[in-house]
Amino acid sequence: MKLFFAFIRKEFWHVLRDTRSLIILLGLPVMMMLLFGFALSNEVKNSNIGILDLSHDESTIQLANRFDQSRYFSVIKKLTRESEIGEAFRKNELRMVAIFPPNFQDNLSHNKQTQIRFIGDATDPNTSNIMINYASAIIRDYQNEILGEQKLLYRIELESSMLYNPKLSSAFNFVPGVMTLILMLLGAMMTSVSIVKEKEKGTMEILLVSPMRPIMVVITKAIPYLLLCFVDVLLILLLAYTVLDMPMRGNIALLLAESILFIFTTLSLGLLISNLVNTQQVAMFISLVGLLMPALIFSGFMFPLENMPLPMQIISNLIPTKWFYSIVSTIMVKGLGIEYIWKQTLILVGMTIFYLTIALKKFKIRLE
Repeated sequence: MKLFFAFIRKEFWHVLRDTRSLIILLGLPVMMMLLFGFALSNEVKNSNIGILDLSHDESTIQLANRFDQSRYFSVIKKLTRESEIGEAFRKNELRMVAIFPPNFQDNLSHNKQTQIRFIGDATDPNTSNIMINYASAIIRDYQNEILGEQKLLYRIELESSMLYNPKLSSAFNFVPGVMTLILMLLGAMMTSVSIVKEKEKGTMEILLVSPMRPIMVVITKAIPYLLLCFVDVLLILLLAYTVLDMPMRGNIALLLAESILFIFTTLSLGLLISNLVNTQQVAMFISLVGLLMPALIFSGFMFPLENMPLPMQIISNLIPTKWFYSIVSTIMVKGLGIEYIWKQTLILVGMTIFYLTIALKKFKIRLE
């Protein structure tokens, strides 16, 4: 046992002396959290819009002010004619234009109806659609204030609510996603590269002829990355709570236990990769390119899985990130317990056993 811990201590010193590895292991989580938190948020805020007011009455002025006072929009341009809209979009000055027709207030008062047109820049269709929905909500609020206590012959009232994330904060989506991607990449990449590096240097055979069993030598090389990945989990949760104001609704102990399970899964995958390749470049390529795209696409973090064709949905079941992302979202955002994630947990356990079994069968005691 002393020899086992001596090997682990040696590997820790190797990692701590490698500045580049430490920057990747500890700097990447912080960088991704800050980028997704402040630069890559999918929320729509302070979008530049224009107003084409062909009426210039009290109602249109009030509505224009409401748009400008909203946290979603900034009215930066007052247009005078419709021909100016295309030029404003071509110069990327505006993301949306609201058009108030002539005699807006008169039509609203006497005819009980009028029309407002929204023109959005649909080069980014999702953002454009979200902006128009926000603008429509502002108009509905104004309309309800005008109606007041008036009785209509027929009236249908709509009421909606958002469970778990009423403010529609993007942090509730990307924090589980970033955690999943970081653990997948770092766990598999760093483990595979560290072992392949020993092969390239010719020192793996020296380690394999040591008094300790060869497989234990390989395991000792993975343990430091297990602990460092766990530190990354704590760092991500700390940033999410303190910087991004994301509440931790579920059982933290359960979340940490599931994170450790997923780290084991990624380390097992890294051991498998290390046994299939002989150079650091190939190991890095497989870890970054071969794992990053499937992990990103099939996790459900960026793209809804239910929108994919059936064959793609079937393939997604083979990607560990899909199951861990579901686990983290269920615990952190919904605040649910093990009874709602036992299926995903068993799948990750099965994947870990599968990767380890294949890695052990492919493990070569003698290097060629």
